[in-house]
Amino acid sequence: MTPLLQVESLEKHFGGLHVTRGVSLTIAPGERIALIGPNGAGKTTLVNLISGVIAPSAGRVRLAGEDVTSQSQARRVRSGLVRTFQITTLAPHLPVQRQVELALFEREGLAHRAWRPVEAYPALAGEARAILATFGLANHATVPTGQLAYGEQRLVEMALALALRPRVLLLDEPMAGVPQDDGHQLLAALDALPPELGVLIIEHDMDLVFRFAHRIVVLAEGAVLADATPEQIRGDARVRAAYLGHGLP
Repeated sequence: MTPLLQVESLEKHFGGLHVTRGVSLTIAPGERIALIGPNGAGKTTLVNLISGVIAPSAGRVRLAGEDVTSQSQARRVRSGLVRTFQITTLAPHLPVQRQVELALFEREGLAHRAWRPVEAYPALAGEARAILATFGLANHATVPTGQLAYGEQRLVEMALALALRPRVLLLDEPMAGVPQDDGHQLLAALDALPPELGVLIIEHDMDLVFRFAHRIVVLAEGAVLADATPEQIRGDARVRAAYLGHGLP
């Protein structure tokens, strides 16, 4: 079976700084991969390379077998490679449901008709309501996102990402800044992701990593230190020395 995502020997140099060093990884349909490593290991740079935010110095990115290395970020999104960001990028004054509707219009190539009410497109209207319900946001449909709690804003980001019908979803620290009391909402949302979706998550919360991931990729100094199951990572002395210490869940 062709992997959904293939990252092949990615390299990134910023002048004399070698940030990404020959990184290779794959994601199969339905696979949940966690990307971890100490601060400065190059995790966000790698996700930026995969998603097309920045171009690699060398290496390839393939989506369902297609080489997308030279494609723009927008083209990759249309092909099914979608990411969220470490810091929320929502429009604070726009109601939650309208933001989901706009994502659906964009996906369907109807952005030039976004001035029309979504009720003119019954299938999209129903899908918008279903997405809000999936993420527990139905009661916030008319609320501007800037008035939501931070954890709820992260849920809106995930709802927007799912509205684009990704095949591969890249989540950059979804729990960052979320109060502990709100974390259960995000955990429930992660559990509700479509089973066929391939997911790569950057996360510092080790309890979440070991609970969520089928496989864990550990970066150190821009290179893959380990790529294995959670149990294998838990017992890897190199990983403990580089990052996890002795506080494993």
